[in-house]
Amino acid sequence: MSADEAGAETFDVPAGRLGEVAAALGSQAGITITVTDPGIAVRRSPGVRGRHSVRAALARALRGTGTEGLFYDAVTVRIVSKRVVPPRPSKPRPGPVGKPPEVQQGPVEIVVTASKQDNTLNTYPGTAMVIEFRPDWLARNGAEGTGAIAKILPALASTNLGPGRDKLFVRGIADSSFNGPTQATVSQYLGNVRLNYNAPDPDLNLYDMKRVEVLAGPQGTLYGGGSLGGVIRLVPSIPDGANASATAAAGLSTTGSGGIGADAAAMINLPISGDRIAVRAVVHAAREAGYIDDPSRDLKNINSTRKYGARLVWRFSDIAGWTVDLGGVFQNIVSRDGQYVLHGDPPLTRANVLSQPFRNDYRLVYLDVRRAIGSAELVSTTSVVRHDLSSVFDATGHAGSLSPAKFEERSDITLIAHETRIAGGARDRSWVAGLGALHDVSRITRTLGTPDAPAPLAGVRNLQAEFSLFGQASQPVGRRLVATVGGRLTIAGSAGQALGGKGQFPEEVFRNKVRFSPTIALDWRPAGRLTGFLRYQQGYRAGGLAASSGSTNESRRFEADDLTQIELGVRWGKVYDPLSVRAALFLAEWNHIQADLIGGSGLPYTANIGNGRIYGLDGEIRWRLSPDVTVTAAAFLNDSRLRTEPVMAGEEHNALPNIARDGVRVGFEARTDIAPGINLTGDASMRYVGKSQLGPGPLLGVSQGEYLVAEMGGRLAFGNIGISLDISNLGDVRANTFAYGNPYGLGQRDQVTPLRPRTIRLGIDTRF
Repeated sequence: MSADEAGAETFDVPAGRLGEVAAALGSQAGITITVTDPGIAVRRSPGVRGRHSVRAALARALRGTGTEGLFYDAVTVRIVSKRVVPPRPSKPRPGPVGKPPEVQQGPVEIVVTASKQDNTLNTYPGTAMVIEFRPDWLARNGAEGTGAIAKILPALASTNLGPGRDKLFVRGIADSSFNGPTQATVSQYLGNVRLNYNAPDPDLNLYDMKRVEVLAGPQGTLYGGGSLGGVIRLVPSIPDGANASATAAAGLSTTGSGGIGADAAAMINLPISGDRIAVRAVVHAAREAGYIDDPSRDLKNINSTRKYGARLVWRFSDIAGWTVDLGGVFQNIVSRDGQYVLHGDPPLTRANVLSQPFRNDYRLVYLDVRRAIGSAELVSTTSVVRHDLSSVFDATGHAGSLSPAKFEERSDITLIAHETRIAGGARDRSWVAGLGALHDVSRITRTLGTPDAPAPLAGVRNLQAEFSLFGQASQPVGRRLVATVGGRLTIAGSAGQALGGKGQFPEEVFRNKVRFSPTIALDWRPAGRLTGFLRYQQGYRAGGLAASSGSTNESRRFEADDLTQIELGVRWGKVYDPLSVRAALFLAEWNHIQADLIGGSGLPYTANIGNGRIYGLDGEIRWRLSPDVTVTAAAFLNDSRLRTEPVMAGEEHNALPNIARDGVRVGFEARTDIAPGINLTGDASMRYVGKSQLGPGPLLGVSQGEYLVAEMGGRLAFGNIGISLDISNLGDVRANTFAYGNPYGLGQRDQVTPLRPRTIRLGIDTRF
C-alpha cells in the first residue's frame, strides 16, 4: 500500500529538530524518511500529533521549515528544501537510481555545508562547486577516487604520478609537481574531519558518498593553514536508524594494450537500537590494470595498482540531546611500478633495471559530536590520522655508476586535529565562532645504494603545532547587499630535527609565530536572477625543515608562505533553473612560495622559490533542456607569473607548475523511461586540458598537457538492479599528462606519463 493510499494512523511526535522529528515519524509510520543535509536537519519542526495519513502527517511536521518531502517510492522519502521545478506527475521517478549522472535533481537551495554558516550555493560570497552524487554514478565511478571528481571540474587539477601519490590544486594555486615536507595547498576533509596536512591526496574511494563540495581558496579564516588553494570536502552518507539497507556494485574492465581490471564495493546500514543507534559500513576493493610493458625484464603491464579498504561509522542519536558519530577509515594503495614512459621508446614501453613500487597506507579514527543550543548548533570534531608512504625509484646510473642502484623514501605522518565551533542565525544574519588545534609529526627517511644494502641519506623530522580562534558573521547592508566579515588568529609553532645514518642531530626549535587571516566579502542580490559577490581573503602555510639535495647528512629550513586573493563573481539563475550561469575573475598574490623540487643529482629538496601572481577566470553554464536532459559547460583561463629567488637558476619569470593556461569540459546527461520500472540513463563528456609545464627553471621547464579526451557511458535499470557500460578515453588518445616519473632520469627531459588507453567497463549494481 502506497503512502497515498494508507489510512489514517495515530502519530505522537513532539516538536524538535527536523532530523529527529523525521526519524520518529518514519519509525511510527514504518517508512524511511531521510534528512541528509545537516543544515536542514537542525531546523525547528512543530512535530505532529493525532490521526492522519502519512502524507498529511509529514506535511504537518514540515510546516514552517521551508522544506518538502520527495517520495522516491512507497516507503522512501527524502526531505529537501522546496523546489521551483516540481516532479513531473506523468513520470513518477523510481528513486535515486533514475537521476542524472552527476547532480541529483532535487532542491533549488543547495546548502554549502563547508561554509559552516548554512550558506546556500546562491548566497555563498565566493566560488563554490557542489556535486551531489547519485548512487548509480558512484557504482560506476567511485573506485576512481579523486580522479573521478577532477574529470568533472576543470578548475581542479592534479599531478599524475599515480593513485595515492598525487597532489591536488584548485584554480591555479600550485607550488610544485613533487611530494615532500611542505604542507598541501588544498585542505581535504571527510565531513568535518581533516584528512591530510603535508601528504599527497589520500585518494579515498567515493562509494556511498553523498556529495563533494569544493571551495576556492584561500580559506584561511575558516580552515586555517594549508588551505591556500581551497578546500575539498567529501560528505559521506550517514547511518539511518529507521531501516536496514544495503547496496553493492561490481565491474570488470579491459584496458587497450593492457590487462584486465576489476572493482567491487558494498554498503550495509543497520539500526541497532530502535532509531537511536545505527551503524553504516562500506568495503571496497579494486585492481587497476597496467598498460606499460618492460621488454628488458620480459614483464607485461607493470604499472597495475591495487586498492582496498573500508569505512565505518556508528551514530548514537539523542544521547542527552547530543548526536555522536564514531568512525574510522582504512585504505591501502599498492602500485607495482611507475606509470611513465620515455620519448623515443616504442609506445607504452619502458626499460628499467629495477621495479619502482609505491605504497600508501591510510588510517583514520574520529569522533564527531553535535547538539542544538537554542537556534544554534555546537559541533566538536577530533580525529587522528596515521599516514605511511613508501616510494622506490631506479637510481641506476646515479653518480656515474653503471651498477644497479635503488633510492627509497619513507614518510611516516601522524596528524591529530580538533575543532569546536558553534553556528547560528538565519542565512543572511548567520555567524560562526570556534577554536581549532592541530598537531602534526612527519618523519622522512631516505636510502640510496645497491638494492641489497642501500646507505642512509639525510632525513628530517618535522613537528607542527597550531592553536587558533576564528569567527565569521554575515549581516545585511541595505536591501540588496549582505556583508561577511571574519578572521582567524593562529599561534603556530614548529620544530625540526635532521636525521642521518651517523646518529641523531639536535632538535632545531623555530620561533612561534602569530598570524591573522581575515575575510571580507559582499554578496549582491538585486531583483531578478542576477547575483554577484566580491571577496577578499588570505591564507598561509607554516615553514619547516627539509633534507638537503646532497648526499650528506644536511638539512635546510624553508620559510612560511602566504597568499592574498581578490575575487569578483556573478551568478545567473539557480542550479535547477532551466538556465544557470556562474563566472568569477580572481587575482592572487603569493609570497615566499614553498616548493618541493628535484636537484641535479636526482635527490629531492625543498626551498622558497620566489613570489607569484595569478590571474584567472573560470565559469560554468548549465542548461536544462528538459527535466530529463541537461547540458553543462565549464571552462577556465589562467595566467601565472613566478619571480624566482636566487636559489632558482634560469629565467626570472616562469609560469607556476602543473596548471594549464586553459581548460574546457562539455557534458551531456539524459534519462528516459523505457517501460514501467525500466529506465535508461546516459552521459557523455569531452575535456580539453591545455598546455602546462612541470616546473620552473631549465631542468623542469618541460611541456605537458594540451590534449582532448572524450568519455561516454550508460546504465539500464530494472527496478533495484542496474547494468552499466562505460568507455573512457574514447578516442584512445596518446598524450603526455605529466612529464615526470623518476627523479633520476629527470635531467634527460624525456619522461612522459601517458593517458590511460581506452578502457571499457561493464558493471552491475543493486540495492536491497
